[in-house]
Amino acid sequence: MADAKIEIKVGAFSFIGEGTETWLSGELDKLLAKLPELVEIAPQDEVGEGTGVPAANGKKNGKLGSLPNFLKEKNATTNQVKKFLATAVWLHDTTGKERVTTGEVSKALKNSSQNKLTNPSDALNQNVGKGLAEKDGDNGFFVTGPGRESLGA
Repeated sequence: MADAKIEIKVGAFSFIGEGTETWLSGELDKLLAKLPELVEIAPQDEVGEGTGVPAANGKKNGKLGSLPNFLKEKNATTNQVKKFLATAVWLHDTTGKERVTTGEVSKALKNSSQNKLTNPSDALNQNVGKGLAEKDGDNGFFVTGPGRESLGA
């Protein structure tokens, strides 16, 4: 019979253990050592509650990547137009949606504790003018192949 029980939940990952105190302590140490990896594999929410916009983390090709890390990787942290485009690519990849809106881009940046864009609509228009994105009426916009290539995505 178990004399100790522990339940831990981090993101979507949960662990429930029952056993002797010695055994459970050893398992807890192993779990804590692997916790950073587990958090990256199992984020709490792929999509922020009720927003339709990913939380600070999202999955890309089965591997987790946060928006801040994605922006750094694409060297898109300071240029507003490039930041908008990179965020849109990240949204496409993490939500699987074919079309996103400027509001969703702004919300994703806010949810990821990133500086907001001064004028998201202008950033979209500049990307459209360069052929990096294309508007789709009231359904939002999408990033084109050349847009992805410009980011190396």
